[in-house]
Amino acid sequence: MQGEVAIREISKSYGTYQALDHVSLDIAPGEFVTLLGPSGSGKTTLLNVLAGFIRPDSGSIRVDGQEFLTLPPHRRNLGMVFQNYALFPHMSVARNVAYPLTLRRVPKAEIARRVATALETVKMGHLADRPIQALSGGQRQRVALARAIVFEPAILLMDEPLSALDKNLREHMQIELKRLHDKLGTTTVYVTHDQREALTMSDRIAVLNHGQIVQCDTPSRLYDHPVNRFVAEFIGESSFLPVEVSGGATRLFGRPLALRERWSGHGTPLLLVRPEKLAWREPEGGGNRVDATATEVIYQGDSYFLNLELPGKSQIALRYNPHAAGGLVPEPGQTISFWLAPANTILIEDAA
Repeated sequence: MQGEVAIREISKSYGTYQALDHVSLDIAPGEFVTLLGPSGSGKTTLLNVLAGFIRPDSGSIRVDGQEFLTLPPHRRNLGMVFQNYALFPHMSVARNVAYPLTLRRVPKAEIARRVATALETVKMGHLADRPIQALSGGQRQRVALARAIVFEPAILLMDEPLSALDKNLREHMQIELKRLHDKLGTTTVYVTHDQREALTMSDRIAVLNHGQIVQCDTPSRLYDHPVNRFVAEFIGESSFLPVEVSGGATRLFGRPLALRERWSGHGTPLLLVRPEKLAWREPEGGGNRVDATATEVIYQGDSYFLNLELPGKSQIALRYNPHAAGGLVPEPGQTISFWLAPANTILIEDAA
């Protein structure tokens, strides 16, 4: 199976700005890997290095054992879907999709067959003759995807292809893209700053910050075992509380804290609080009780958004499902209690 990628020690700087700092990453054939991070983290730069649009200062990229950095972009056998789709407005849907094959001088009969197959794959076959200007945003995204897969590339690169779509269509297209990947099995490298998008679609997620990969793991491992505060904040909703570690014992607001595993990191840790991990009744077998005063209660349809004040003036924010609490909806100023089971009591490093 084609599409094995080995990225080794890739660095790229612009003057004093270090866009990529010794980045290494292995991608298995057929894997869907998302590069996730804030603006300026290096994710798009890394994608452009893969595509051949940016030459790194140092490092190596091998695809199926072949060094890629010495190849020009048109010889890398990569499909690319850009943020703005980059479609030709004067061409029809079919002619846009056929363009990569025309450049490769594929026979006309073969072009027609492949274009028809690619358009059917993205459910656009009935619009083959439609002009690009007459398409919706979601339809243009599908045409761009068909053009990227029509020549059967070893690797598919996608640079925030859903960012221009509205929320509902974006969520629908996330599922469609995941199904398409499962069907084609093409190695895919996807760039986004949307953590929910990354969680929905990826086999693994590489979280970047300041030009480095902070953590690369499966969605569930990233969510449940973040290596530090930056990853925890970027993956899912989270709040943090200071804890005390002394003599092997851990305490939260003076109370002993039962943990999933003993803290073995450096420095003073933080307790990671995920809203959906909170129990509004004491769990069987016991848990860590935390008392808080509701300072703000905001109705948001399927849940309430709460701002809570804890001992020592610590504050956290969370989403609250009244159905999980027996229908209880707190009022501002009311004291409420919640429990964290030891299995959900996670300590992390306070690092950016």
